[in-house]
Amino acid sequence: MDSRSRKRWVHPEPLGLEALAMDQKGYRRGSFQSSTSDEDMLEIAGASLDFSMADDDPPLDREMGGFSSYNGGGMNGTSTMMDFLEEPLPGVGTYEDFNTIDWVREKSRDRDRHREITSRSKESTWALIHSVSDAFSGWLLMLLIGLLAGSLAGLIDISAHWMTDLKEGVCLAGFWFNHEHCCWKSNTTFTDRDKCPEWKSWSQLILGHGEGAFAYILNYFMYVIWALLFSLLAVLLVKGFAPYACGSGIPEIKTILSGFIIRGYLGKWTLIIKTITLVLAVSSGLSLGKEGPLVHVACCCGNILCHLFTKYRKNEAKRREVLSAAAAAGVSVAFGAPIGGVLFSLEEVSYYFPLKTLWRSFFAALVAAFTLRSINPFGNSRLVLFYVEFHMPWHLLELVPFILLGIFGGLWGAFFIRSNIAWCRRRKTTKLGKYPVLEVFVVTAITAILAFPNEYTRMSTSELISELFNDCGILDSSKLCEYVNDFNSTKGDDLPDRAAGPGVYTAMWQLALALIMKVFITIFTFGMKVPSGLFIPSMAVGAIAGRLLGVAMEQVAYYHHDWAIFSGWCSQGADCITPGLYAMVGAAACLGGVTRMTVSLVVIMFELTGGLEYIVPLMAAAMTSKWVADAIGREGIYDAHIRLNGYPFLEAKEEFSHKTLAMDVMRPRRNDPPLTVITQDSMTVEDVETIINETTYSGYPVVVSRESQRLVGFVLRRDLIISVENARKKQDGIVSTSIIYFTDHSPPLPPSSPSMLKLRSILDLSPFTVTDQTPMEIVVDIFRKLGLRQCLVTHNGKLLGIITKKDVLKHIAQLANQDPDSILFN
Repeated sequence: MDSRSRKRWVHPEPLGLEALAMDQKGYRRGSFQSSTSDEDMLEIAGASLDFSMADDDPPLDREMGGFSSYNGGGMNGTSTMMDFLEEPLPGVGTYEDFNTIDWVREKSRDRDRHREITSRSKESTWALIHSVSDAFSGWLLMLLIGLLAGSLAGLIDISAHWMTDLKEGVCLAGFWFNHEHCCWKSNTTFTDRDKCPEWKSWSQLILGHGEGAFAYILNYFMYVIWALLFSLLAVLLVKGFAPYACGSGIPEIKTILSGFIIRGYLGKWTLIIKTITLVLAVSSGLSLGKEGPLVHVACCCGNILCHLFTKYRKNEAKRREVLSAAAAAGVSVAFGAPIGGVLFSLEEVSYYFPLKTLWRSFFAALVAAFTLRSINPFGNSRLVLFYVEFHMPWHLLELVPFILLGIFGGLWGAFFIRSNIAWCRRRKTTKLGKYPVLEVFVVTAITAILAFPNEYTRMSTSELISELFNDCGILDSSKLCEYVNDFNSTKGDDLPDRAAGPGVYTAMWQLALALIMKVFITIFTFGMKVPSGLFIPSMAVGAIAGRLLGVAMEQVAYYHHDWAIFSGWCSQGADCITPGLYAMVGAAACLGGVTRMTVSLVVIMFELTGGLEYIVPLMAAAMTSKWVADAIGREGIYDAHIRLNGYPFLEAKEEFSHKTLAMDVMRPRRNDPPLTVITQDSMTVEDVETIINETTYSGYPVVVSRESQRLVGFVLRRDLIISVENARKKQDGIVSTSIIYFTDHSPPLPPSSPSMLKLRSILDLSPFTVTDQTPMEIVVDIFRKLGLRQCLVTHNGKLLGIITKKDVLKHIAQLANQDPDSILFN
């Protein structure tokens, strides 16, 4: 194999963070010194072959007994006295950290397990019960994931609501009440519902009055202090206990679902710290949301609960099916949108999504939404803070402003992705990345100082979106609803379009300033070392732009209802324009521009708002924003972060259109050293150990002999190391000169030779092979659809070379005029 590939990489910064000093949790100190990628496993330092892992994710195969045949993964050998691997060893068939799983091997392993359970179920009642419980375990696991994810989401919602209000004041009736709950028992009138005597602002509590310049300065000071306290606590907890808890987590979850292994990323410490710090980060008033991180939290729940069931604990491919369903449950509780969650998992995060996973995702999302509804975190019997109901239908001509909002969303999405990626790259490549606490401190200070004077940035982003989506009624006391009232033409609850009063004009200026602040501050916030979601800030930007456009349209329709465009559908005194609807469409457009979601986005939006009759405006805006954003740059924010961090992710949506052949991509190339191979029955233990010590490849082809190069199979480095180490310790007579053989029968040797070691059971007898003339588009398709780690290249049955997932990614990068060496783990 290619010796040039023996590079080392330092663990990518958004995952690793500064100090992975979690020795008590099994983390190694300093940066992860692993080899390049899928085919390059962690180099074994010296002779100490320690495969201990972080206790978050123990090795899968502790007791993998009972299987006699693997189709893809070996174990085809007939047992003889010499075959000490008759019972599989702990660790054989598992994977190193930062490696890709072999989907084909995992799937065939599961099929064998299932066949064995089915055949045994006919033998006894106990085996039949075991078979039924095995079939039911998937649904039970979904139930547990839904219950846990829903409970944690309710806890996060309630805590974040209370701590956000804590920045402005405290409830005397009980400090654990937030502002709204505090005023529920008060006897104040509806118009004064926010000024109840039980709720005291900090100036009222400290100075005894809430009016005047000094009271304002004190409230301002307390707001900034609380914001800094919350954000600093969040970043220190992340840095100290769970470096993986930062960011949104969706790029990493997409990578994990595609078959990559990041140990500890979905572990118990990450779950605990992410839950706590998510509340702190949202409460600090930073321009971030909790929706993306809730997907990470739900996936952590799924991964931890997988350990309760042998079927999922021991099989990485089965575990990824569970994580796909957990991601659906995460979106379900984040937005109160169970169907949107299932579609989000299918459209955005999942790599492999069979029909069975679709049903289980549906069930997990249902249970999670039901649990959250039972907790009722907002006290309004709704699953979200910004549930609204619009009564007026929309008119065909309004599609023009809706499409304009789509164009704005696409432009903003493309601008945001480019700016944010440029800033994150700067953070990775300069000294800025070494001071995460200082960065969070500065950004929080700037955000809080700019946010307090403007009431629309001072309130939490969810409340802001709720206010912008709101359709003005008679009792609304918000500045956005301060119109000049003329009640002569009122019919029932529907208010006619009215002239804007001074409050509306003030609100428009404040919203315009809030829009500018949100647009720029979010660029620097997303990617910091605190949990940070992007859904809510994106929706806020779009909702502000939409509300501004909606009010402008409303005033034009009021003052110029005799214009040709309004004649026939907007007479004087009618309620023609709903500004809240424009806010909703704008929110969908901006979220679509950033994430490039379409179907799931529209479903999430109408589940959020209950606005079924507004599907067409939402679809028009979502599609327009995707087209506009795709015209500027092809990648959504999550794909851009995957590429920035260099994760080995083969995008299934991209077309491969180049005319190259397998022989152009395989290694070794011309002038390279020959391929490293193991012969089937002529190498000693010492020869094999030398190969292992001198190379860092994750596996080796096994051939009949070096002269013939006829392919026999493929053996994984990790399995080889564990098997040889174990044989040296436990099998008598195994010395350095012992012959290792992978055949059914031992080769003829002189009687004085030492004992031989049979390792046929770890040999994969059916590795994927292609000929040297296979077009690369077919090879890329095979890698995508079967989830391969490597593929061997032959010519007339003789082994020529190997293509790994890393080679495919490098080749695609080269054809796209990118630096192939920077594509992985840069």
